Amino acid sequence: MSRRSILRCFAALASLVLVATLPGAATAAPAAPPPLPFVSQLDLSCYRTEGYEPPPTAVTVRHLNPVLAGLPAETVKLGAREQLCVPVAKNGVIPPRGILDYVRWVDLSCYRIEGGAANFPLTLSHLNPVVQKLGIQDAHVTMLSPEQLCVPVAKNGQLPPPEILSFVRHIDLECYALRVLGIPGRPFPLTLGHLNPVLADRPKVDVEVGATRQLCVPVAKRGDEIPPEVLDTVQWLDLAKSDIRTGPSVIGPVTLKLTHLNPVLAHLPTEQVTLTEPTQLGLPVAKNGKIPPRE
Repeated sequence: MSRRSILRCFAALASLVLVATLPGAATAAPAAPPPLPFVSQLDLSCYRTEGYEPPPTAVTVRHLNPVLAGLPAETVKLGAREQLCVPVAKNGVIPPRGILDYVRWVDLSCYRIEGGAANFPLTLSHLNPVVQKLGIQDAHVTMLSPEQLCVPVAKNGQLPPPEILSFVRHIDLECYALRVLGIPGRPFPLTLGHLNPVLADRPKVDVEVGATRQLCVPVAKRGDEIPPEVLDTVQWLDLAKSDIRTGPSVIGPVTLKLTHLNPVLAHLPTEQVTLTEPTQLGLPVAKNGKIPPRE
């Protein structure tokens, strides 16, 4: 029996193993979807959200992905909020049941940070089946300095079910600027549809995916004790964030309230944000040919 299978058995049977949850949410044993099925289906549409700055907050983060394990931990200060990234489906292809249950609740609020340059060379390969079918070539890049820390939030007070909350609350991504080497990839079209229940009534939008600007990689914040079952999956979550262009729209703005989910930031106040049109799209990638495990 594999290590992951053993961990799944313990997660299902150890009812005494509880995770801390937010007020109003029941306790539950840690649960997590398998790495590749989850990571390959997580696509985030990112909206510009200028005009808010959180109370002074410093966090120490360390890298989780095996490819970047040698990079040092770093303390960063949260600056102005720049984006809210929400889960979407591409070209009408909905993640399978079981995976969708987790993907639809991954909402990340992204804050400006500054840090030391990594100058780390990487080859990025797309993982989502819809994008793979388009024949998008691998990208050779250099990972530069961190620009954002993206942390999990809930919208309008709608919390995920307890077993989902115990997973998504530990998804933190540090987004680095990229230098793309060689010829930039060609633009390609996609149709995006919302997956989160709060935005389910928003219409689909046609976009053209352009230049890749950032690589968002999984990190852990000091003080956040990630259950092993959750860590086995979130350590593989890498998103290449690219610019997108949308056509003329008659869709009105939507105003939301954001509540922090990660235990380390649970003290931060509720935030208000107004969304108009998405400006970037985060697509799941593998680094240097290291494909996430299937189970």
